[in-house]
This record gives sequence, structure tokens and C-alpha cells, in this order.
Amino acid sequence: MTISSLLPTLTPVKQLVKTLQGNGFAVVSAEDVAQIAGVPLDQLLELNQFWEGLPRDPYLKDGGRYRFRRHASYEIKNGALTMVPHRAHWQSLDYNALHGGIERWFEPSQAQLTSKPAWQSILLGLARTLNGVKPVTTWFVEAHQFRIDTTDGIGRPTPEGAHRDGVDFVAVFLLNRVGIKGGETRIFEAGGSAGLRFTLTQPWSLLLMNDEKMIHESTPIQPLGPHGYRDTLVLTFRSNGFQDSPDRSQQ
Repeated sequence: MTISSLLPTLTPVKQLVKTLQGNGFAVVSAEDVAQIAGVPLDQLLELNQFWEGLPRDPYLKDGGRYRFRRHASYEIKNGALTMVPHRAHWQSLDYNALHGGIERWFEPSQAQLTSKPAWQSILLGLARTLNGVKPVTTWFVEAHQFRIDTTDGIGRPTPEGAHRDGVDFVAVFLLNRVGIKGGETRIFEAGGSAGLRFTLTQPWSLLLMNDEKMIHESTPIQPLGPHGYRDTLVLTFRSNGFQDSPDRSQQ
């Protein structure tokens, strides 16, 4: 397998749809992310405060204590955003061999965050962009707030390894990197051998992927000092309903 270690080529907004159609992925600067959302970048940066104090992920099967997260789900229908009642995050074992097949009830995203116009604008802006690649009536969207920390010496952003998510598109925003090394992004063609690796460093820069075409992972992080962490926002867009357990429960 050939893996390039070059820095990623940034895709401007006007070329984003064409690049996604052709390459299956694109890397977007924070300034262009703000343009997609239609808000000043400062408003996106203000959202970073809501990554403080995230609850610990109680489902890690490797026994780790390095991942913290919250979760929210939405429907975007004909350009209108609606938060759906809080629901479990579920993936089949086909897509997540480590944590698939179980309902994971994460704490919901904070109301102070989800009520922010900038938060809603980034969801709607991405939906408009993706409709240029795959026009749909309704997007089923899951939002995941992640903090990976190095309290125990190492943190694993993707303990399941290289994977797909079982959706149409995946958006990974790098919000912050503090006192760490590692956290390299690696993406691979699902149907081939080509790959690319790079490190997102700019707050609110974005990796946007066609999940049917691309496999992705992030390498572990290690501290450069007494404590380090990496904050990300992951949004998944699916056109044929949410992924649900066959034995779906209500909480």
C-alpha cells in the first residue's frame, strides 16, 4: 500500500462538490468552513468552550479512560433542522468490530450549545453542500463531541482502527490540539490501495469524506507535558434513516 505523507491539499468551497465526487474526500480550511456555515469564524471558535467537562465514555472495551463525549441527533428535511428525541448511537459489527452491536447511550449535547445559531448553521451549511453531491429530501445526522486525553499516557481517537461508519458522509472537524503529539489522520480508498496521511492542526479545519468510498482512522496521541488532549466534532450524514439496533430500546 502506498501512503503519502504530504500535507493535504485544501479544497476551496467552490470546488468542494466536484472534489468530493471525484476523490471521495476533501480537506477544508477553517475560513472556508465558516463560509459554508455562513457565520464568522469567531462564532465557531466560541463553540469550543462546550468541549470542557464532557462526560467520560463508559463503553470503551479496552478499559481505557481517555475518551469523553456527548451526542445529538437531527433530521434536516428540505433545509429545515429538527433535533430528534435523544437516542442511542448504534453501529453494526460490520462497521465497528470493537463497539458495534450494542446501544450506546451517551449524554446529550448541552442545550446551551445546540441552541447556538453557529452550531445550527454548520449542520445546515454542510447539508446544503452535500445535497450538491447527493440530493436527498432528508438527512439523518448524528453529532458527536469528542475529547481524547492523555491522562493515562496515551489516547486513542479510533480504538476500533481503520473503519467506515455505515453512513453517506462523515465530517471530522479538528477543534483543538493541546500539549500532544500524534493524532495523525489516515484515509484509504475502500476499494483500492491508495492512502493519504496528514495532521489537522487548524481549529475548525475539516476533513469531509464519502463514507462509501473512504476508510479512515486517527493515530494515538501522547502527551508533550503533564496533560494533553485533542478535541473534535464528528458529524455523520445518512440518507436512509438512522442506524438502529434490531432490539431498539427507549431511554
